[in-house]
Amino acid sequence: MELSGLICAFLLAVCCWCRRAAGVPGEAEQPEPELVEVEVGGTALLKCGPSHSQGNFSHVDWFSVHKEKPTLIFRVRQGQGHSESGEYQHRLSLQDKGTTLALTHITPHDERIFLCQGRRPGSQKHRIQLRVYKAPEEPSIQVNALGISVNSKEPEEVATCVGRNGYPLPQVIWYKNGRPLKEEKNRVHIQSSQIVESSGLYTLQSVLKAQLAKEDKDAQFYCELSYRLPSGNHMKESREVTVPVFYPAERVWLEVEPEGMLKEGDRVEIRCLADGNPPPHFSISKQNLSTREMEEEPTDDNGVLVLEPAQREHSGLYQCQGLDLETTASLLSDQQELLVNYVSDVRVSPAAPESQEGSSLTLTCEAESNEALEFQWLREKTGKVLEQGPVLRLHDLKREAGGSYRCVASVPSVPGLNRTRLVNVAIFGSPWMAVRERKMWVKENSLLNLSCEASGHPRPSIAWSIEGTASEQDQDPQSVLSTLNVLVTPELLETGAECVASNSLGRNTTIIILELDSNRTASLSTSTVSPHARANSTSTEKKLPEPESKGVVIVAVTVCVLVLAVLGAVLYFFYKKGKLPCGRSGKQEITLPPSRKSEFVVEVKSDKLPEEMGLLQGSNGDKRAPGDQGEKYIDLRH
Repeated sequence: MELSGLICAFLLAVCCWCRRAAGVPGEAEQPEPELVEVEVGGTALLKCGPSHSQGNFSHVDWFSVHKEKPTLIFRVRQGQGHSESGEYQHRLSLQDKGTTLALTHITPHDERIFLCQGRRPGSQKHRIQLRVYKAPEEPSIQVNALGISVNSKEPEEVATCVGRNGYPLPQVIWYKNGRPLKEEKNRVHIQSSQIVESSGLYTLQSVLKAQLAKEDKDAQFYCELSYRLPSGNHMKESREVTVPVFYPAERVWLEVEPEGMLKEGDRVEIRCLADGNPPPHFSISKQNLSTREMEEEPTDDNGVLVLEPAQREHSGLYQCQGLDLETTASLLSDQQELLVNYVSDVRVSPAAPESQEGSSLTLTCEAESNEALEFQWLREKTGKVLEQGPVLRLHDLKREAGGSYRCVASVPSVPGLNRTRLVNVAIFGSPWMAVRERKMWVKENSLLNLSCEASGHPRPSIAWSIEGTASEQDQDPQSVLSTLNVLVTPELLETGAECVASNSLGRNTTIIILELDSNRTASLSTSTVSPHARANSTSTEKKLPEPESKGVVIVAVTVCVLVLAVLGAVLYFFYKKGKLPCGRSGKQEITLPPSRKSEFVVEVKSDKLPEEMGLLQGSNGDKRAPGDQGEKYIDLRH
């Protein structure tokens, strides 16, 4: 039996060798299928082998191979194609004169082997591997908003990355701060899963888990999807995310705003900071100067100590304390000194200065500060700087020197830090009033407000010569304004009003004349009102010069004519004697009658042009010719 088995095995091996040597069709090793790549939605062009001639394609069968089972999908007979019923019935067509089978509207389900075989004896099968591709959508990333504690013993979820509708399944790579992450035991774990959609496309979900440290509080995480298309390899990146990292504080410190030099009146905020997340519970303490103990100060809801306005008493040592509510650990900051620069209230001596006219007065300004002070004196009403320094000396005082002066004490090293004091200088004198007499235009039976202002030291009081409702208002310590409300009556129009200001040194008066407004136009057209006379100065009235007498003008003209006559006689005398040669070039010859040869004639030239002079009348009443050069002849016989 054993011998017969060996003989059978030998005969079987020889038989197989002979069949292969004879080249029996279908029994040789099949070559690798031709590869065709196309994207979802595109068209696949399936060629039945490049080695066949045109005649080989007149009778061809096309098969789709799924799970190693071929299914006839298309027939070519006499160069005409016919689709078989099924999933490819309406998607197949012949191209390139029947050498190519076109498959349209490619889906992931079309990724398989297609086979073509001629119907003639000796025709070989040609296999085609169809590969389908689809780029995934932009990856989305969702960070763990709850955060991760550095005290966690196992890797915690950092973020989840999702890539939808790709084919084939893309690969995911995680990055931290631009560097790829790899699986690391107990440190980094990447868990991926996929879902096959009804369309055949893949949705990939990848979860990154990691143990994080304090240094990762600002780390940037993102995911990358790598995939292939017929054009080559590609990739898409998600946005970068930062996961909250919780870690205990190691240091606490104090911060003051604003920075730099502080001064009284500033708004100052003192807050505590720590390098932990979440920050610990803070409290702020200030050293008691008496006991040298730190005492807690009240803060707002955010744990900030607000000093508004800051005062010099706020200066001192401050300290922060941080309490970790999870570990109950307490941290103290370094003590920090807060300095609020100040200037005390300014004092001026004498506080109420007063003096006589012609005398001198010295004002002294004083203040204290923790820094060097500078003093300055100004005239309040003009703003003019009178003195640089704490002492102001006023000499040969006049009434005008009375009024307000301001002392400014400032700290140059602290911008904006200064204090001022206003002091009023009083000069003794009787009341002084702006005008002695004033005219007002009024309407009868109307209400009228009369005002009167006076100044002096001691402060004057004002009385009115008529009845009415009076009120007073202080303009400054030495000036007063009185207002009287009256009804305009015929009696008031006749008497007018008188305002009398008086003090212990004298009195002064202002007279108010009332005129009806209906008489105003006539008065303005017939008379000229002189300006008001100042109450405290002397005024003189000037008369307008009267017109000169017409007789004086006539006498002056007569004298001028006589002088010209004498001058003409003298010139004629010298001419007759031959001592005054005169040419007559350019002049018109004049012939006198014999009866007039002895008459004196004086020639007077005019600078006016003929057109300016017009036609002048001659001695006989005739008009002169336009060519005459404007010479005038005055007959001196009469």
